[in-house]
Amino acid sequence: AVVSTQSTGDEDAISCLIIGTENRELFILDPEAFTVLVRQSLPSEPVFIRSTGLYDVDYRILVACRNGSVLVLKKGLNTPKFCITLNSHPVGIERLGKNIVVATMDNVLMCYSNKIKSLWIINFDQQITCIAAMDYKAKTFKGVLVGLSNNEIRLYRDKFLISSLACSDTPAMLQFGRYDREDSSLVVITKSGGLLVYILKRNTDLSQGVATGSVGPSPQQYTKLNVPRKTKTFVEQTMRERESGVRMHRQFQHDLYKLRLTTAQHFVQALQKKMTPVSVSSSAPLKIAANVQGIGPMFRLTIEVMNTSSSVPIMGAYIMLVTNETLYVLEKCYIALPLLVPGLSYTVNVMVRCTSEQGVTDSINVFVYVKGRSAAALTAQIDMPASEAMIVG
Repeated sequence: AVVSTQSTGDEDAISCLIIGTENRELFILDPEAFTVLVRQSLPSEPVFIRSTGLYDVDYRILVACRNGSVLVLKKGLNTPKFCITLNSHPVGIERLGKNIVVATMDNVLMCYSNKIKSLWIINFDQQITCIAAMDYKAKTFKGVLVGLSNNEIRLYRDKFLISSLACSDTPAMLQFGRYDREDSSLVVITKSGGLLVYILKRNTDLSQGVATGSVGPSPQQYTKLNVPRKTKTFVEQTMRERESGVRMHRQFQHDLYKLRLTTAQHFVQALQKKMTPVSVSSSAPLKIAANVQGIGPMFRLTIEVMNTSSSVPIMGAYIMLVTNETLYVLEKCYIALPLLVPGLSYTVNVMVRCTSEQGVTDSINVFVYVKGRSAAALTAQIDMPASEAMIVG
């Protein structure tokens, strides 16, 4: 690759030679004294180099490396800047105006903007062997030439196919520019070592390929989509919500307030009936937990009582058990509790025998009282499981 040394971009201006080496270095040489003007280390071996700009003013060098990364080197930049990370090894890289076109070995041609934003991607059925930029100044046409393994050369403007050319051999290198007296020539080097030169006719209208339907909306977009039933239902539901949004919001708020009211009523009812596992009374701060062990017909009911007070013990507390006597026989219904020291858990075990053979279950109510008070301090309801004898029967 070369970069002009003058402050003007004349075609006859002296250019500096850019060389990439296998030891991961890039050099810019002075064309007159053959001295090294710039020496830059790279993270990988350079494979393709493309440059734009003027060395004395400002320049940019695109370097496609063997590890699949594309770097950008600017004047005054000490280290290269990572630009693009490719999914495969690069086949070629070109600069088209302000865009970057990259071809990879996975048969993909990609275009990026200066801000590394993906503009378009083309997937090929054939392997890409080489690419080259085509700048046809007479017609102000800029495109990219793509050589394929099926001995074909395609011309693209953006992502639209303009023309194609069949070769006698697989192209290995393409170069478009001035050849002899012809300003628009395409030089092709084939894999077998052949050299082909194609001259573009002066009256060629490259806009014809664009006008024949390559640019513009794809005809597939006018094809009616086969919308699945669920998707159609979702669309109809969305339209209904859009039309009845206010009414649905009011109904939702009404149901939400009703749910909050019902929850508050049940909570107050549980407090009044002492159905909470933790007492809210400051004079008898107790906590109760109960569980049932066994598969029947004999069960063990385990009750744990704790004084949640920080410093006040509770005396004279006892437990009363109430259940349906036709279904369950309790070992004891009255259980006196010792002095309840704050922070300690007291466990009581009661054996329960199921007498029903009809598969009927019920619950056992546990009441915790404190002497001197008529109302229970805590109440718990335990749902009994089905007995094994009932299941077998």
